[in-house]
Amino acid sequence: MNWKSYLRLAAHTQMLPILESGEETLVGGQAVMEGVMMRAPHSYCVAVRRPDGVIVTEEQPLPKVSEKYPIFKLPIFRGVGTLGQAMSLGVKALRFSADVAMQAEAEKEGKAAAPAGEKKPTEIPGWVMTLNLLFSFVFFIALYKFVPLLLTTELQKLYPQLGLGNRILFNLMDGVIRLVIFLGFLWIISRWKDIHRVFEYHGAEHRVVFNFESGKPVTVENAQRFVTFHPRCGTSFLLVVMMVSIAVYAVIPVDTFWAKMLVRVVALPLIAGLSYELIRFAAKHRSGLLALMTAPGLWLQRITTQPPADDQTAVAIRALDGAMEIEKQQGGELVIA
Repeated sequence: MNWKSYLRLAAHTQMLPILESGEETLVGGQAVMEGVMMRAPHSYCVAVRRPDGVIVTEEQPLPKVSEKYPIFKLPIFRGVGTLGQAMSLGVKALRFSADVAMQAEAEKEGKAAAPAGEKKPTEIPGWVMTLNLLFSFVFFIALYKFVPLLLTTELQKLYPQLGLGNRILFNLMDGVIRLVIFLGFLWIISRWKDIHRVFEYHGAEHRVVFNFESGKPVTVENAQRFVTFHPRCGTSFLLVVMMVSIAVYAVIPVDTFWAKMLVRVVALPLIAGLSYELIRFAAKHRSGLLALMTAPGLWLQRITTQPPADDQTAVAIRALDGAMEIEKQQGGELVIA
């Protein structure tokens, strides 16, 4: 695996929270490298288009985390459990799409296929994925937790009113800096052609989900009539997380730099759970104050989703068909928000 392939994988991993959407009782999905993962309550399917035009898939049953562990049926906890499972599944889907890309690259270079029963040299080694995930987590904490807190602390020296026990003002400034960093990073990485392709598949995934939720036959023609902005998108979720974090940090009575940093890491599950409940409620009640909170996420999807081509939408439909076929075998009930 060369450094360009690793950089590509690392960039896609950073996009996982932005590209992931859906929850365990709904149909949702995620864009991956040249493809889409679709999931239903008890199943998932990843569909990826190879350079030769052939669509390859991986589909399996997927038990709901709340059925395995009843605690995840409770508010807040259900968000933590569902999002944890979604991220785990997202990594698995991304790895499959990366393996397909590496296999196609190897065939293009004329490498021989591995003997049956042996590990293919074009599969990403487990240690590479582990290293990639560790790097992504550290990068996330550094960019969105450490840097905003450090900058706000330095600003406090210039503007003492940010201190003096005024936790609300301090954390509001911290949140604004975090949001600016997030928007800047997103704009920069969106200029990358490979990520722009992923955003097109992201748009395809949203259109197909909308098509399914409408009750109309899921076809390329029907799906292409829908918008690419969906309220359950990970982009909307991250913006809500940033707003909720300001309130949570403000009510926790800590004042030293490292105590604040510790809170920003330890409180992640609580913030994720609260944000999940807000997104879930807003998706079912698309009017009022909570809907206004999720509106900026829909606006931001003008960057993270792009109009897909027909062949990209066809891939998303293939992923949905694969997930629904297994869902029928599992006998799961679908609940549309």
